[in-house]
Amino acid sequence: MPESGQPTKQGSPGHISVGPAVAARRASLLVTLVLGGLTALPPLSMDMYLPALPEVTEALRAPAATVQLTLTACLAGMALGQLVVGPMSDKWGRRRPLLIGMLVYVAATAVCAFAPTVELLIGFRLLQGLAGAAGIVIARAVVRDLYDGVAMARFFSTLMLISGVAPIIAPLIGGQILRITDWRGVFHVLAVIGVLLTLVVWKWLGETLPPERRHEGGVGQALRTMRGLLADRVFTGYVLAGGLAFAALFAYISASPFVVQEIYGASPQTFSLLFGLNSIGLVAVGQINGKLLVGRVSMDKTLGWGLGVILLAAVSLLLMTSGVFGQPGLAAVAAGLFVLMSAMGLVLPNTNAQALMRTPHAAGSASALLGTSSFLIGAVASPLVGIAGEATAVPMAVVQLVCAAGALACFLGMCRPWHPRAAA
Repeated sequence: MPESGQPTKQGSPGHISVGPAVAARRASLLVTLVLGGLTALPPLSMDMYLPALPEVTEALRAPAATVQLTLTACLAGMALGQLVVGPMSDKWGRRRPLLIGMLVYVAATAVCAFAPTVELLIGFRLLQGLAGAAGIVIARAVVRDLYDGVAMARFFSTLMLISGVAPIIAPLIGGQILRITDWRGVFHVLAVIGVLLTLVVWKWLGETLPPERRHEGGVGQALRTMRGLLADRVFTGYVLAGGLAFAALFAYISASPFVVQEIYGASPQTFSLLFGLNSIGLVAVGQINGKLLVGRVSMDKTLGWGLGVILLAAVSLLLMTSGVFGQPGLAAVAAGLFVLMSAMGLVLPNTNAQALMRTPHAAGSASALLGTSSFLIGAVASPLVGIAGEATAVPMAVVQLVCAAGALACFLGMCRPWHPRAAA
């Protein structure tokens, strides 16, 4: 008998079938790549567009704060869409809502490419976010369907490796697109990516929620389920801690094009390289978390350290941008942002894993609450970073500091990591 996982010849010459172990590994790799693509869609939608923000401001003759609302609208759409799609996926399965959402995403992105006014662009960025929410929330729910415990935390870290490539390459792609065309070309590329991802999902992602595990009922049942989840103080603590940490990250995403290019005079290509470097830090620390820390160090301990580092980085950025240390150059501010971004690799996968481990009975709704809180808080933080105009980075640092302090307070005050019930 051949060993399990080795190719076995059957039937006519040249016909080879693989053993169950190999087939399982291939299926797991395929699911990982598909889910990685779905989780990469939000950073692609946001970050590929970032180098074009100053050009959009000029082309549509709109204030910078108004153009930043195109980011806020997309983020708010992704937040609200998850509240709808998450419960839908608990009722009808993961596949059907996902495919519908992807088709609408492609259509909305195509309209963004031809928007003649900033108001229309904001409106269809909202629709783009609402539809793109399907990929975010269902990817997390599928992970909960397939994994548990330490395996789930490790899988989230693996997803961070795959989806983390998106923020690395997205600004680089955006910067190169701007060398050969205008900002509308960014949306043309996003539409093509949406089409390809929709085809991949249709062909290779099967249903992971069997009928016997689905929930019956309509909106009322969905609201009762979410109310029950939020009644769990520890679950809500992880939701808020992750959401506020994400808002600190999004304050950087929203403000960095103006901070790096307008205040420090860097080119779109230099901005793209710095943004990619910060994303590499996030991915690298996420892999350290998944490969070395998970299973050896308590996830709560790792999460606490990550939140502490983010808080210290935010304090340093505020001191630098407010002139306490004189007028630091781009290198010093970029170093502070690198530390803040990298520490997210300890926070984001662990808040997701810890929260979802408490909610195996309603993974779609729990995933929706996790995503909605992150995107809504991020949507509120986004316009605040430009409240004092384009000539100062102090508002960005203040928003990051407030969010980091709030995340740590929610984690310590609500999750109570020293309490044995927090791991229940």
